Amino acid sequence: MKNFKIIAILLIVIFVSLEVFVLDSSPKIENEKPIVTVSTFALYDVTKYIAGESVFVKNILPFGTDPHSFELTPKIMAGIEKSTLVFYSGAGLEPWIEKIHFKAKTVDMSQYVSLRKIEEDDEHHHEHHASHGGLDPHYWLDFENMQKIATKITEELILLSPENEKQYVEKKDRYFSMLKELDNQYKRVLLSCKVKNVILNHNSIGYLAGKYNFHSESLSGLSPEAVPSPNDIKRILLEIEKDGVDTIFYENFVNAKVIDSIAKDAEVKVDVLQTLGNITADQAAKSVTYKELMQENLLKLSKAMQCN
Repeated sequence: MKNFKIIAILLIVIFVSLEVFVLDSSPKIENEKPIVTVSTFALYDVTKYIAGESVFVKNILPFGTDPHSFELTPKIMAGIEKSTLVFYSGAGLEPWIEKIHFKAKTVDMSQYVSLRKIEEDDEHHHEHHASHGGLDPHYWLDFENMQKIATKITEELILLSPENEKQYVEKKDRYFSMLKELDNQYKRVLLSCKVKNVILNHNSIGYLAGKYNFHSESLSGLSPEAVPSPNDIKRILLEIEKDGVDTIFYENFVNAKVIDSIAKDAEVKVDVLQTLGNITADQAAKSVTYKELMQENLLKLSKAMQCN
């Protein structure tokens, strides 16, 4: 009888140990996937779409953080160190990237796209101009550049997981189709517009303006953090009056106090344009996509530009 009790106790101990082992092991299934880290929402969207569930896609920027003013923390750096592959935007957008010593393979995506040069009359704050090397880093707002990004990401994912090549290529082709559809929508909607000048706080839509034949005028040049001078404010007020502008824009994560003041003085409306460097926590919770945000931008631009 005593031996039977001992055996029963041993069986219970073994059963409990096995159950604890299974519980401890189950969360590691996700961690066994390669971790691909990205630095902007645009890169997050295309990587997540093409990779599907084959990798774990991690965004360096916490959702709701301005990419221009982002500061690294030890916790974020520790997470990046576990990456297998890193895609970052480049073109001077992430000055903090130089502080990271990557163990993983890193890809500067700006090396694979067509970059827009900033002309002297495009940039009113020349001290920030220099930090970008004379290049506009918001290249993901060009749908052709997004195709180039999708191609490079697909190539790198195939090298990482060659067994998923067919899936990656098919997803990339579908992403291409979506981008071409967006391009056609922009061409069609912005073909005939009464107002050809879009005014915003930060010079972030130069690629769209150049592609679809309108002008963008900014309060603070390439830097959303630059403090506008009285001459900048006067210049914007004159542009509003001259071109019949009835809506001016700012982007997420910036202080809209000056833009709101200008709008009040000029008696025009204020709205938000999505520049897709990052998204808000609320948008992330709703799983918004690049396509949805670019369609939202098109609707707002078409109203502001009074398109037929």
